[in-house]
Amino acid sequence: MGYLSVILAAAAAWIFGAIWYGVIGKQWMAASGLTEETVNRKDPAPYIVSFIMALLVAGMTRHILVGSGVDTAGKGLLTGLGLGVFVASLWMVTNIMFSNRNRALIWMDCTYTVVGSALIGLVLTLF
Repeated sequence: MGYLSVILAAAAAWIFGAIWYGVIGKQWMAASGLTEETVNRKDPAPYIVSFIMALLVAGMTRHILVGSGVDTAGKGLLTGLGLGVFVASLWMVTNIMFSNRNRALIWMDCTYTVVGSALIGLVLTLF
């Protein structure tokens, strides 16, 4: 698990996010209170920042996997899934609840977090 695996893992999660939000985009925008008119699709900042965040998550996940001796694809997938379900998504649920945002965002955003984390764990152990 080296730097290339971190980049590939981040790319896998980021690409999944593009697909996921492409599929649920209209629902997500409605739940977020956004419209086509209020979304600036020409601004590259959200895309750049989201990839950098995916790199940081993949880097930390790599650290956890190496430190824990996780070295198979199945264990990597399971560890990533566990981090997504029991760490990242729980913080997201708390944030959504306290910010009085639409609760539909819980399943929308947490699905991305859980699947993205699982993909990161899997890809890190494959490369």
